[in-house]
Amino acid sequence: MKIKNLTVCYEQLAILEDFSLELPDQGIICFFAPSGTGKTTLFRLIMGLEKPDSGTICPAPEQIRFSAVFQEDRLIPEFSPLENVALALPGRPDRPSLFRELARLLPEEAIIRPVSTLSGGMKRRCALLRALLAPCDMFIFDEPFTGLDEKTKDRVIRYLLEKTDGRPVLMSTHDRNDAGALGAKILEFN
Repeated sequence: MKIKNLTVCYEQLAILEDFSLELPDQGIICFFAPSGTGKTTLFRLIMGLEKPDSGTICPAPEQIRFSAVFQEDRLIPEFSPLENVALALPGRPDRPSLFRELARLLPEEAIIRPVSTLSGGMKRRCALLRALLAPCDMFIFDEPFTGLDEKTKDRVIRYLLEKTDGRPVLMSTHDRNDAGALGAKILEFN
């Protein structure tokens, strides 16, 4: 993916200005930058959720299937984790197999409860499971480990590495240890 001369302004404040970057076809890239410097905006541009004021992204976002974890979990609160994840899967997923897959990161009793009754860390794992199990060409994770304790984060990282299977991953994080645990390339910008 090639990003060339992107500029995005909000109310005459430049969030990204003449920003260019070439991304590899595989592997994990971790973006490090202070809050408010345009990481989330860049991700939204890459996915085609926002349009730049100028510049290009090639291939165009509509040519790529993205799976994402946003800063907010964006789950349906009255649905269970099983139902939330099933929504992102094609066809009618085999529920017993899906249940076993979710049990790799969630307590079994939590998989069928409404998401609104789960802790923040469980909701985050549900959002990650949904993204990692959905068919896609590229993953975008915006601060995906928020709310996870170190032991849970280690388990999630192992799962993430298994499920991304060499496909490109773009991620923002404020913890360099996350990048190290993922074997990621670090990109800093501001």
